[in-house]
Amino acid sequence: MTKNPFYIELFDLTEFSRLVCALERIPRTCFSLVLDGKEGISVQMDLLKERPVNYFVPNTKYGHYLSYGFKTGKEDCDVVNTITNPTYLYSPIIRIKGMPESMKPVAPVDTDPSYEPLELEDLASLLKLSYGFEESPFPLFAFPDGSTWKVGVFMNFNESDEASYFCHVNLDYEPTKPFLKYSSKDGIEPSFVAGISEHGYSYLKVIKLKGKHPLVKP
Repeated sequence: MTKNPFYIELFDLTEFSRLVCALERIPRTCFSLVLDGKEGISVQMDLLKERPVNYFVPNTKYGHYLSYGFKTGKEDCDVVNTITNPTYLYSPIIRIKGMPESMKPVAPVDTDPSYEPLELEDLASLLKLSYGFEESPFPLFAFPDGSTWKVGVFMNFNESDEASYFCHVNLDYEPTKPFLKYSSKDGIEPSFVAGISEHGYSYLKVIKLKGKHPLVKP
């Protein structure tokens, strides 16, 4: 039986662009669709108990590509019709005219599958868990939870239909910069930074949600 997907809203278009483009060898393909009467673009990032977990952001601008790059040291993104800047990354936008029933969203409820929270001791443990399993490191997701912020990665250790985890650290501040920088050689603690241009370091992208993640158990 087809299981309808979850749709989790991101903070803004910059967060979405970073998710589908930054640090990717090939940018992910995204889909333009209408959710509950609101136009937006979406990408699938996970499966939770065979149910797709999609992330989306509202967007009303028409175009064939989502562009992402850096301009004067800051992230720059837009919805465009042509690929013109060779230093930018471009995610193809597939426009869906009519949504089939199998793609319509399902609302998270108590009986739906959830991610088990797994708290880690520090950012160094989080980055070691996130990096090195694939050609591109897993993205980190950040969202507020009461007086703290959770930053972590979604993982299924057995690649089976068993429990899925949100492996995270709790921060007493909002991570306002979009990348986590680290080096395995200098012994310096990981830090949040604005860009990925400093040589000799590795980076993880941080994606901020609109609100608390509805699929992570309290």
